[in-house]
Amino acid sequence: MSYATLADKHAFETAPFAERITVNNVFERLAETASRHGPRPALSFQIKSGEKDKAETLSWSTLKGRTAQAANLFRDLGVGPNDVVAYLLPNANEAAIALLGGMTAGIVSPINPLLKAEQIGEILAETGAKVLVTLAPFPKTDVAEKAAKALSLAPNVKHVLTVDLKRYLTPPLSWIVPLIRPKANWPKGVRVADFNAEMAKEDATLKFPNEATRDTICAYFHTGGTTGMPKVAQHNHGGALYNGWVADAVLATPDDVLLCPLPMFHVFAAYPVLMACVTTGAHMVMPTPQGYRGDGVFDNFWKLVERWGVTFMIMVPTAASALMQRPINADVSSLKSAFCGSAPLPHELFRQFEKATGVNILEGYGMTEATCVISANPPHGEKKIGSVGIPFPYTDVKILDCAPDGSIKRECGVDEIGEICVLNPGTFPGYTDARRNDGVFATGGHLRTGDLGKFDADGYLWITGRAKDLIIRGGHNIDPAVIEEALMAHPAVAFVGAIGQPDAHAGEVPSAYVELKEGASVTGEELVAYVAEHISEPAAIPKYVEVMEELPKTAVGKVFKPDLRRAAIRRIYAAALDKAGVGGEVVDVVDSKETGLTAIVSGGEDEAITAALGRFPRPWARAA
Repeated sequence: MSYATLADKHAFETAPFAERITVNNVFERLAETASRHGPRPALSFQIKSGEKDKAETLSWSTLKGRTAQAANLFRDLGVGPNDVVAYLLPNANEAAIALLGGMTAGIVSPINPLLKAEQIGEILAETGAKVLVTLAPFPKTDVAEKAAKALSLAPNVKHVLTVDLKRYLTPPLSWIVPLIRPKANWPKGVRVADFNAEMAKEDATLKFPNEATRDTICAYFHTGGTTGMPKVAQHNHGGALYNGWVADAVLATPDDVLLCPLPMFHVFAAYPVLMACVTTGAHMVMPTPQGYRGDGVFDNFWKLVERWGVTFMIMVPTAASALMQRPINADVSSLKSAFCGSAPLPHELFRQFEKATGVNILEGYGMTEATCVISANPPHGEKKIGSVGIPFPYTDVKILDCAPDGSIKRECGVDEIGEICVLNPGTFPGYTDARRNDGVFATGGHLRTGDLGKFDADGYLWITGRAKDLIIRGGHNIDPAVIEEALMAHPAVAFVGAIGQPDAHAGEVPSAYVELKEGASVTGEELVAYVAEHISEPAAIPKYVEVMEELPKTAVGKVFKPDLRRAAIRRIYAAALDKAGVGGEVVDVVDSKETGLTAIVSGGEDEAITAALGRFPRPWARAA
C-alpha cells in the first residue's frame, strides 16, 4: 500500500492492529517467512570489508533451523520462559542467532561490548542472566577479557558459550590466529563451551512448546551506558512484531537487500532492520564485526553496495558525513533508499548526499523504550528535510506539556514546541528497575521521550531538541542544533557537538567540539569567528570551540554529548582552580546517580576548593 500522507496512515488504522498480525511471537514469524522463502538468502556476514572477501550467507530455512537449535540449547542449560540469555558480541551471524534464539527460549539481553567490564557485570547481575554468549579470545579484541572480568560481578551466570571468529577467516590469517590468540581467565564454576559446536548437537526444530504471546517479555535492551549504570528496557514479542509489520507494510519487500553496518546489540539493527527482514523475507548484510567502525568499511562501502546489490542502506548522520568524504567508486544503481536515524541530519549534508548518490533519504525517529520505530518521512510522499516525517500506522504521537510526575498540563498546538510522547504497539512496559519508571509515562500511557518537538500543519513531526540537551544561559533556552548547523556549514567541519559548559555567572554558556574532515585544517578560534557571523542570536554564539581528533560517539555513530560535557567541566574547573591558586586538581568527572555529573578533585583544602568551584552549577567531590 502507498504510504505518502496522513490519509494513508489513517487508512491502515481502519482495522485494529491485532487483525494485522497473524502470529503470536517472533519464532512463529520466522517460521512463516522460512516456509515462504526457505532457500533465499536471509543473513550474510563478512569479517573483512573487501568486495571479494569471504562471506557466509544463511538461507531462511537455515536461519530458522539455527534459531531452533540455539533455543533448544538454551533450554538445556536451564533457561526457562522467564530466564535471561545475554550476549556480548560484535556483529556476526551468531549475534542474530543468539538474539532470535534467546527470544524464543526466554528473554534475550544484548550487551554493548564497548562498555566497561564493571558495567557489563552490573547488567548481567541486574537481569539475572543464566547464560552468556560471547567471543572466544581473539586477536585485537578485548571482548573475552571483559566478559571474564564481568562474570566475577555476576555469579548468576553459570554457562558461557563462545563464538570463535576464526571460522570466518581464510588462510593464512586462519593459520595465524591460534598462534597469537590471547588467553581468557574464566572464573571458576562457570562452564565454558563452543556455541556452534553445542548448537550442532541440537535438533533444528523446537523440542519445547512455543507458547509465547505478543505480551510475553522477550528482550531486555539497555540504554546508553557509556557513563553510569545503563537503564534496562523490557520489550515484548508484540513490539518486535510491530517493527516487522511496519517494514512489510510501508518500507521493504522480499526483493530488498538491507546493508546494516550497525551493531546487533542496538535496537536500530535488531528491530527496524533484522525484524524487517524476518517479516518480509528481505536479505540482511553485515559488513565486518565492527560495522561502520570496521577497517576499510567506509573506503569500501560503495563497492559493498555493488557486491550485494543493496537496495536499502542503513545509516546515521556521522556515517553519511564520512561517506561524503569518499568517492562513489562503484555501481550503486541498485540503491533505492537510505534510512537515517539516531540524530537529525544537517540540511547541507542531506542535500550533498542526495545529490552525490541519487538516493532517496528517509529520515526517521525511534527509541529503545518504543521498541524503536516511531515515524519516518513517507517513502512515497513529500520528504521534509530536517523533519522525521509522519508517525507510522498505529503510532499515536502527542506534543504535551507534562509535569515531572507525568500528569498532563495541556496538549500543544500546531507548531508549538513541547515534549514528544508516544503510544504504539511497541511502547515498552517499563524498565526492569521499577524505581526508574517514575514519571516515564504521561497520564493515559503515552511514553515521555524526553525529546522536544512539534507538529507542522501537514502532520510532520520535527524534533527541536533534547530536553536535557537544551543550553540554558541565564534562563535563556538555546537549541544546540542552531550552533551545530552553523558550524556544519564550514567546509572543514565533519561532525559537531554543541553543549553548555559551566559558567559562574550564567549557569552555562554555549560551547562546541568539532571533528574535521580528513586533510582539513582550522583552529577553534577561527571557528568561533566564523560561527559568530552565521548565528543571528547573540546568546547562542559559542564562547569556546575546540577541535578534537575524533569526537566521542555511541555505538551507532551518534555524537556522545555526556563525554563532551565531562570534558568541558574538567577544563573549566581546572582553570578555576588554577586561577585561584588553591593547589587542587580535577582528576575525573563522574556521573553520579545522586548528583549527576560531578568533578572529582584531589589535593588542596576543601574550603578553598569550595570557594573556587562553588560558583558553578555542577558539584565537586573529594577523590577517594
